[in-house]
Amino acid sequence: MKKLTSLCISHALLLSLLAPLAGAQQPQTAPSPAPQNAPQQTAPPSSQQPVPDDDEEDDVVRITTNLVQVDAVVVDKDGKQVTDLTADDFEILEDDRPQKLTNFSYVLNESALPATETASGERKAGNKASASPAPPPRRLRPEQVRRTMALVVDDLGLSFPSMDAVRSGLRKFVDEQMQPNDMVAIIRTSAGVGALQQFTSDKRQLHAAINRIKWYPGAFGGVSVFAPVESGIRTTGPEMGGEASRADLRTGIREGDSAVQLREFQEEIFAVGALGALNFVVRGMRELPGRKSVTLFSDGFSLRPGSDRVRQAVRQLTDLANRASVVFYTIDPRGLVAYNFMAEDDTAGMTIEQLDNVQSLRARQFSNSQVGMDELSHNTGGLFIRNTNDLSRGIRRIIADQRGFYLLGYRPQSATFDRRYHKLEVRVKRPGLKVRYRRGFFGIRDEEARPVRRTRYEQLIGALTSPFASADVRLRLTAVFGNTEQAGSFMTSLMHINGNDINFTKQPDGTYKTVLDVVGLTYKDNSEIIDNRDQTTTLTLKEEAYRRVLRDGLTYTFNVPIKKAGAYQLRMAVRDASTTRTGSANQFIEVPDLKKNRLALSGLIVGDLKTSSQNTTATEGAREGNEASPEGGAGSSGAALPASPAVRRFRPNSNLDFAYAIYNARLDRATRLPQLTTQARIFRDGTPVFEGDAMPLKFASPTDPKRLDLAGSLSLGANLPPGEYVLQIVVTDQLADAKHRTATQWIDFEVVK
Repeated sequence: MKKLTSLCISHALLLSLLAPLAGAQQPQTAPSPAPQNAPQQTAPPSSQQPVPDDDEEDDVVRITTNLVQVDAVVVDKDGKQVTDLTADDFEILEDDRPQKLTNFSYVLNESALPATETASGERKAGNKASASPAPPPRRLRPEQVRRTMALVVDDLGLSFPSMDAVRSGLRKFVDEQMQPNDMVAIIRTSAGVGALQQFTSDKRQLHAAINRIKWYPGAFGGVSVFAPVESGIRTTGPEMGGEASRADLRTGIREGDSAVQLREFQEEIFAVGALGALNFVVRGMRELPGRKSVTLFSDGFSLRPGSDRVRQAVRQLTDLANRASVVFYTIDPRGLVAYNFMAEDDTAGMTIEQLDNVQSLRARQFSNSQVGMDELSHNTGGLFIRNTNDLSRGIRRIIADQRGFYLLGYRPQSATFDRRYHKLEVRVKRPGLKVRYRRGFFGIRDEEARPVRRTRYEQLIGALTSPFASADVRLRLTAVFGNTEQAGSFMTSLMHINGNDINFTKQPDGTYKTVLDVVGLTYKDNSEIIDNRDQTTTLTLKEEAYRRVLRDGLTYTFNVPIKKAGAYQLRMAVRDASTTRTGSANQFIEVPDLKKNRLALSGLIVGDLKTSSQNTTATEGAREGNEASPEGGAGSSGAALPASPAVRRFRPNSNLDFAYAIYNARLDRATRLPQLTTQARIFRDGTPVFEGDAMPLKFASPTDPKRLDLAGSLSLGANLPPGEYVLQIVVTDQLADAKHRTATQWIDFEVVK
């Protein structure tokens, strides 16, 4: 990079890029920061994380006619992993019949520990802390991901005290234990598809997900671990210790057999609902490489006699997890539980024998509720963390358990594929060691187990609802927040479609035609759908436009008014009607509450803004609806590059223009002007490669001091290596209180040769 210079941009241009819904306003003076030199970059520091070998593609559990492959973790008596075993140290049995090992390897899945990033954004190395703003999250490439973790909160069944413990444990994990090469999703079983966010390394998004975790009075979890006891509850008789007594204590009321059966039915419904949500998560995770994990936080579910629906749901989930190479870890957040009586228990008139019986029933109820959690983790090779009040310690055990694993494979007989359940057993010959592994599978080949999506609806919904992006049609989604006095807050979204992934049919008149199905959903943080779009677009292009689409792609633009502040998730799916190939993309965006009068920034618009101002077809078209248009490249020269806000590709030795708005800047009482500084920072793989000085912004009298429109330009150095980068803008308000003095915004871009 060479230098940071100012770029004057009109207010009208900023609105055309950022706020198509807004009306025109009077221009105001743009800032004029002094030029600043920046160092040339010959090569950015490389990531120190290990990269998996090419042959690690075999680490997915397989069940095919040629291979049954399972993974296993071996630990010593202290729980530490043992990594020096050979194939001769193992035995594997299917339905008690020994099998000959044909495949064996150990997969190391460990990355270097990072500097800790706290929730306040400080970076710590040892005991030293830096007050600089937290860097933006990395966009990880598949080969960089070392762990993929789904943290699932069963808010359908968690009690009130458990919910508080789970939130605290999750925050500590994100702030202190999450590593730079981790992909994490925090999912609630009650929230449906809206909770299935994309897996991310963005801690802002994870904290927003944690903040959405709440206790629901209408769910199965109570105010306390045990329902209060009422005087007169049946605690003696022939059914003592049976299901009727257990259900009576769960509700805390006197019930007949029909009421007990209804309560048990409700318990099964909540358990099956939670297991169904887990099934959905695992189906999305099976497309990822390597060994994945799901950590379930739940007060448990019973597998008592007669609960066939729950048992079948657990068996199906176990088989699906084993095929997807997903390990289940389960955590009971209730910790160490006392069965003593509490103030809310009405024990008046109860005998000592009855009091003892109540405590015995509570102990039995608590133990029964852990059976399902234990079975789910045991049968997939994971751990069940129970009877501990330190959830963070339990999470650390789970992380340590994912250091690595053995892969064991054998050739199955034809009788294996009879669609019945087959039991697996793995033995370690070396004494003193314990092995955890997947306990079995259904005799169905992987090819048969994968769902076949045939209809338009199935294909689009499959792409849209997956926790992961689908890349058969490559999409790039950019959503930015903005606010104007007339329109209020809104989100402008740009979806770029790679033109080479679309099939065009040449027509008799020489034009090229394609039909695209586009579906989009925008979720509020409570999973409420605030925008829903489903349309089929037919594009007919002349030769020149067709060639431009192949080179530069298509941009689809739309806008969503935002009525309330909070976290939002945008999901888009595209289907090529002629080939049925689909693509999907997800975007997280956080909308600040401007009514609190705190410093905030709009989203960043990045590109060649001078060219974009002359080519705004897609954005202008969005005023009357959704419109797809060819991306605006600068002519047909081979040196041309579409550095538009939707694509953001730049060559070395070119200018990177950016624009944004500052909201709620404080004004000096004497001059009635803001006192702001701005700083530009550029990162690659989480490492800063350029950090400019904080420069003061100077304004003439602004027409709207609540909304200040700014722009700038970075001159990229001639020796800047190709790759993905992130631009971060840091604005500081010298007049604001220390807690709300700084606001940041970031966006990714790419440097190409």
